[in-house]
Amino acid sequence: MTDDVPLPAIPASAGALIFDRDSRLLILKPTYKGGWTIPGGVMEAGGETPWQACQREVREECGLTVERGRLAAVDFRPPKPGRPGGLRFLFDCGPFGPAALAAVTLQAEEISASRLLPLAEALPLLSKPVRRRVRAATGARTTIYLENGRPVEAVAAA
Repeated sequence: MTDDVPLPAIPASAGALIFDRDSRLLILKPTYKGGWTIPGGVMEAGGETPWQACQREVREECGLTVERGRLAAVDFRPPKPGRPGGLRFLFDCGPFGPAALAAVTLQAEEISASRLLPLAEALPLLSKPVRRRVRAATGARTTIYLENGRPVEAVAAA
């Protein structure tokens, strides 16, 4: 690589799959956009890792402390006019007990409601890119690589 070739500036974010013991998914209703989503958000500059961003965003948005997780998917979102694209890391944070989920405290400035729903009921409420990512990750046995929420056959076949 030569010095005159610019390095890409790729935004990254991290999301969390949080379930209860009945395999219901926690989804959140943001105040700043339509539809529902999962806990998560953009990584902060200065060296925050995807895992740290996941933990911070879950704590900020719903007051839960995430202590463990498994990288379920990495999704590359291509840029479009008005949207920079980037990398989306999705962590499966496992089941939470009833006491922890009863103590969910929403970040009022950003989150207006939360629900625990069976996956089949939660998926239609999620935005299309998040829905594709969650569906692919929950249906996989290992960490998967996605592009725009869709598995890449050449990578899956490797």
